[in-house]
Amino acid sequence: MNRETLLGKSRARIDAPAKVTGEAIYTADLKLPRMLYAKVLRSPHPHARILSIDVSKATSLKGVEAVITGRDAYGEKWGVFPYTQDHALIAIEKVRYIGEEVAAVAAETEEIAQEAIQLIDVRYEPLPAVFTIEEAMSEGAPKIHDQYERNLNIHVSINVGDVDKAFKEADVIVEDEVTSDGETYAMMEPYAVVAQYTTDGYLDVWVPNAGPHVRSKALSNLLKIPLNKVRIRHITIGGAFGGRSEVNPNDFVTCLLSIKARRPVKLVLSREETFIATRQVHDMKVWMKTGAKKDGTIIAKDYRAYYNGGAYSSTGPIATSIPFYVYEETYRLPNVRYNGYRVITNKCARGMFGHHGRAFQMGNTIQMDRIAEKLGLDPMDIRLKNALHSGDKTATGSVITSCGLSESIKTAASMSGWKEKRGKLPMYRGIGMGSLAIMCGFPMGFRSGSSAFIRMNESGQITVFTAIVDNGQGNENMAVTIAAETLGVPIGDVNLVNADTEMTEHDPGAYSQTATFVSGNAVMRAALDVKRQVLEIASSKLQVSIKDLDIQNGVVFATYDPSKNIKVANIAKIAMGMGNNIVGKGAYFPKISPDREWIKNPFGQMAGTYSFNTVVAEVEVDPETGVVKIVNVWEAQDCGNPINPKTIEGQIEGCVSRAGVGALQEELRWDKGLVLNANFLDYKMPLSIQQPSVTKKLITTNDPEGPFGAKEGALTCSMNVYKAVVSAVYDATGIWIREYPITPERILKALKRKKERGKQNHL
Repeated sequence: MNRETLLGKSRARIDAPAKVTGEAIYTADLKLPRMLYAKVLRSPHPHARILSIDVSKATSLKGVEAVITGRDAYGEKWGVFPYTQDHALIAIEKVRYIGEEVAAVAAETEEIAQEAIQLIDVRYEPLPAVFTIEEAMSEGAPKIHDQYERNLNIHVSINVGDVDKAFKEADVIVEDEVTSDGETYAMMEPYAVVAQYTTDGYLDVWVPNAGPHVRSKALSNLLKIPLNKVRIRHITIGGAFGGRSEVNPNDFVTCLLSIKARRPVKLVLSREETFIATRQVHDMKVWMKTGAKKDGTIIAKDYRAYYNGGAYSSTGPIATSIPFYVYEETYRLPNVRYNGYRVITNKCARGMFGHHGRAFQMGNTIQMDRIAEKLGLDPMDIRLKNALHSGDKTATGSVITSCGLSESIKTAASMSGWKEKRGKLPMYRGIGMGSLAIMCGFPMGFRSGSSAFIRMNESGQITVFTAIVDNGQGNENMAVTIAAETLGVPIGDVNLVNADTEMTEHDPGAYSQTATFVSGNAVMRAALDVKRQVLEIASSKLQVSIKDLDIQNGVVFATYDPSKNIKVANIAKIAMGMGNNIVGKGAYFPKISPDREWIKNPFGQMAGTYSFNTVVAEVEVDPETGVVKIVNVWEAQDCGNPINPKTIEGQIEGCVSRAGVGALQEELRWDKGLVLNANFLDYKMPLSIQQPSVTKKLITTNDPEGPFGAKEGALTCSMNVYKAVVSAVYDATGIWIREYPITPERILKALKRKKERGKQNHL
């Protein structure tokens, strides 16, 4: 009997019917008995000292059940690492950005809660504020936190080889300064939290999140509640893109209100609040210098990267490091110096992002293409010349295992007709390329690993228990498919319990690209444990050696004689009859260096594996309006071994829209710390009519550690598409745009400058 496989076959996701029919329940949909409604009073100042808060009028308003300020908190501060704990989550002595939480109310209705927060009297002493990197680091700038001199929050320093010597030996050197504006995550789901604190001291929380165990531990520490009494519940999540990665002040506020009121509390942020009072994306300014030999070999790199981190540390050390790491995982860098500086300003705190580091990656693309042009090389060839391969080491010491980088470059070039188009298309039409890698997991202490277990019922169906979170990537479908494929049972016989801290074991969550490689491995190992137990019983009943047995469609059979078989359901009943219910346990911890740390020791094995991607984009530039239109995109993705191609292709389509079209228009507009476009009308997001044609190719490299050879599926595409776009704009216009987003205004100014230079040269 030939064993059928579920792998590599496109199928609808298990969560699709509920989402398309409207049956899926999101946090804002929840209704609990005796539930109260919360509203938050937010700072109108970007930087001010709180002189006094009078809540007496709000407390006496009929229908108000709880009012809290920073005085009701427990004195703990949030930070991803002990050395970054600087955020009280409800302001106590100072406010540091417009929209910061100052007080909150829980009332019988939203209307009463809104009226109550307007009755809270806060007296402020406004303080000088800084909003840009330059302002924050200038001599005499106001200190936003006492502990950060010149408002420098994080400094990541990496120095490999002899950079200065290598530059002296280089045949060509290029320097550039590039910038990118901050963005919002723009999830369709407004931020919402429901918290229920019970009389026996248990706290249940429903909140969109990337990692339930990370969230429960943070709330346990901040609220001083035993960890076993804090439960993060499963809920459908409407998008993440990096914005659900850490505990949010709104989580803390809602929980604190529920504790004080002893009733369930729901907080649903408005669209404006979701823009200004969750996390945002770092503005960046990067100076970089690259040296290469005549044959195109890159021998020296030097970086100074500045990140506008907003008012608090958030994921600071990680956010300041990742742009460099995804680049060093792509190309050989024998001599490299990276200095990354995260700077505190009076903007909302900035966090991780799915395509983080736009300026950094844009600059690397510009410099690689400029070097190729100076040396008379094809930009594709210089990428192949410097690309990492399986067995190579990154600059900071990570070994690359499976690697389809070169194949992805060649495949994307072939699909797009690169050789026939680059530099040969009509004026104002061009083609560009971007290639990049990304790690599958990174050091997060003991939370770098995942555990899962699988229980079989008396009918032979199974339930997978895992803390895997699905923020839209298809992670739930991935877990069910891995379990079904491993056990040889129909996918319809697999139930899933996930993202609930009381029901599942430790897992890093949908963070750092771990879901397939780390969490999927844990599920596979749990399924293998179940399979072992099933085959042991079947071997005894059929009198067939275990090595000659297999399972398909819920039937155990002898591979040499399929007529010798027994249903899995019968085996489950036999096991129960012996008082031995079949339960399998699995765990996986990636092979990473345990002593690697973001600041103190950024060297060693960073991740278990890496995925690779190349994008080629073709654009049209309208010289009259400055509008850039992405016409076609060709994408080649090394995802190890695709479990469900349709899911990966859907993620690629989203990356092209979000990061490609988004690179032409997405930016937050500011006026002294106030976001001016905090809504979906004025914040220009990609529309379906702007989506280009996307041709996709999945490259199979069968990672030796991945579950069935699989690894991360599409995130690299998001970084590569905006790199390809800036390269294509140059091919179309002969102009390098060094600022993101690539707006019509910037295109027109650049074209005007080019025209004026042409006139001067002609004279």
